[in-house]
Amino acid sequence: MNLIIYSRRRGDARQIGLLRPGPVLAVILALTTVFGAGYLAAVGIGGGASDAKVQTLLARLESQQQEMADTERQAEENIDALTARIGQLNAHILRLDALGRRLVTMADLDDGEFNFDEPPARGGPDAEEAELFPESPEIAAMLEELALQVENRSDQLTVLERLLTSRRVSEEQRPEGRPVESGWLSSYFGKRTDPFSGKQSFHAGIDFAGNEGSNVLAVASGVVTWSGKRYGYGKMVEISHGNGLVTRYAHNSENLVEVGDTVKKGQTIALMGRSGRATGPHVHFEVLKNDRKVNPLKYVQR
Repeated sequence: MNLIIYSRRRGDARQIGLLRPGPVLAVILALTTVFGAGYLAAVGIGGGASDAKVQTLLARLESQQQEMADTERQAEENIDALTARIGQLNAHILRLDALGRRLVTMADLDDGEFNFDEPPARGGPDAEEAELFPESPEIAAMLEELALQVENRSDQLTVLERLLTSRRVSEEQRPEGRPVESGWLSSYFGKRTDPFSGKQSFHAGIDFAGNEGSNVLAVASGVVTWSGKRYGYGKMVEISHGNGLVTRYAHNSENLVEVGDTVKKGQTIALMGRSGRATGPHVHFEVLKNDRKVNPLKYVQR
């Protein structure tokens, strides 16, 4: 048996006899080598590319799974933090309610005027609100309710604070108590025998006798409108307390305040003396209501 090989380049054909084993084995070995090498090359290239792509996808999947786990953990932590915060707000609201009820009782207000168990009356047109970020419906509802409760309590406590402050200011500005730390009432308001002339005269204040140099006290908060010598009064301090009320402290040995000073109730404003028309150390105390001298005793005895 012969094998004919045709060559286009040379334009001729060659004949090889297959009866001889050497040439036949050589041809078969050559063909096997060529086709085997091509197959292995194809498989090697394709398999390498496929393995690299699979490895890339597996790495990406693992990264995404890790990100999902981190996100889930953060969400759980946030929910736990929100739950704890809601508990704190609830406790804070309970304390505010208790404080508000105690203040209402202390202020002796009418029942129902400040009810901390109900929200204060309010109203108004609806306003458009933009949702800034999505939230869990349950948590959002709880936080909205708590925020409304805090706002309601804040409004009520603000009004109550203003009311109590107004009362406190009024009490501070109302003349009350004795104008001395120590001493005794030596002369009353009204008609008396003048200590210098011996004749009947009208005494427009009350006198507190005591030790010279002892403290003279403001009986109410106010503004100093006079501090200096005045005929008959000697060294005198005059304080305006508002609402038409004025107090005077006369015969001092030394005045400790000046015109324009703001003084508080109980503050030392002068030292007791005998300046002016006086027989001994004492404080001549007057109260004027709308420029009219009134009996100071009713303010002292409050």
